[in-house]
Amino acid sequence: MAAVLLLIAVLGRRPDMAVLGLPLAFLAAWGRYFRPREKPVLQTELDADVLFEGQATTYRLKVADGLDPDIDLVVMALVRSPWFRYDPPQAAVAEPVTEGAVTVEVGVRSERWGLRELEHPHVIATSVLGAYRVQVTSPAAVAVKTLPLRAGFEAVDAVPRPAGLVGLHRSRRPGEGTELAGVRPFRTGDRLRRINWKVSARTRELHVTSTWSDRDTEVVLLLDSGTEVGVSEGIDGRSSSLDTAVRAAASIAEHYLRHGDRVRLIDTGTTVGGVRAGSGRAHLRRILDVLVHADRGGRQHDENQLARRHRIRSDSLVIVLSPLLRKAMLGYIVTLVHSGCTVIAVDTLPPDAGDVIDVAEHDAKAWPLAWRLRLLERRAELDRLSDLGVPTVGWRGAGTLDEVLRDAARVASAPRMRS
Repeated sequence: MAAVLLLIAVLGRRPDMAVLGLPLAFLAAWGRYFRPREKPVLQTELDADVLFEGQATTYRLKVADGLDPDIDLVVMALVRSPWFRYDPPQAAVAEPVTEGAVTVEVGVRSERWGLRELEHPHVIATSVLGAYRVQVTSPAAVAVKTLPLRAGFEAVDAVPRPAGLVGLHRSRRPGEGTELAGVRPFRTGDRLRRINWKVSARTRELHVTSTWSDRDTEVVLLLDSGTEVGVSEGIDGRSSSLDTAVRAAASIAEHYLRHGDRVRLIDTGTTVGGVRAGSGRAHLRRILDVLVHADRGGRQHDENQLARRHRIRSDSLVIVLSPLLRKAMLGYIVTLVHSGCTVIAVDTLPPDAGDVIDVAEHDAKAWPLAWRLRLLERRAELDRLSDLGVPTVGWRGAGTLDEVLRDAARVASAPRMRS
């Protein structure tokens, strides 16, 4: 611009154009001469790279001491990624240089579970007059793992067939435990610390306090990630069937692991078997780490493949998390019932699934009727599962499984007729 103004001033004999062009020419020459020879050294920090849904962290860019004194301003702009919300919303911050160093911060909030990357930022160093602009080499991208939100889930302390040796569930067998079963006369082999001295003194015979043994069970979470129905809008919006299933799996796993049970995770959409049965807080973290990959390359297997890949013990409590639309999944549930497992189906189909499905490849007029017919067919299939003893409940957080767990425990404890 300075060259154009000066050219017009010379050719047109316009001193006013020279007055406008000379300051710009001086500024360009000054910027060229004083332009920094060395680029700033950048350091990036992320307060936390593992978050739960809805949690926020701070992406921090530090320019080390020894910054060129001619640099007055550092501008950082993060590349906006899906499922992240930024503070400020434009994800760009400019900070003046003070005492030869500068720190630029941007708040980042993760809104959906999964493993994603914060792309490398665009960083520019410039002077207060804007006489030059130095493009600084950006650091590498940073991976952020977002674990599914574990909403406060609770269930009744009842499982159909507690079978292990540790845990908090009362079994139907007397033994070492914490829940009182009664007082009975002393027998050979009883521990002395079990003697009830009050009753013994009153009856003048030794009596002991008996308890029910505490047992655990194996809870199998069967996650149907082979299909996803509905729209996912993050933690603050609508949830797809896969969102509901993943969050429910995390909540149920935390609840049962907290009560000493063994939990196994099976993801039907992957070729890997999921997570083997285990217990403890470390096992919960293993389950959550697998759940963040549930939406990657989901595959649909038929009934025979599911039965061959995932073998489940007959005394396990199987909780199926699925929209219950695939024939293969419904057939696999029937196979589990016939093998002796106690199965509970958690319906994750969103109530507005028919309104949000993309109908670009279908007839827009015929689609509502086709969807209604599919729902009627699905209802008949769920009724057949109910006849086999498989209850179906919609996920609603705490208390979802209370009634069906009570019924399953009551059925398992009922005496069986002998033929």
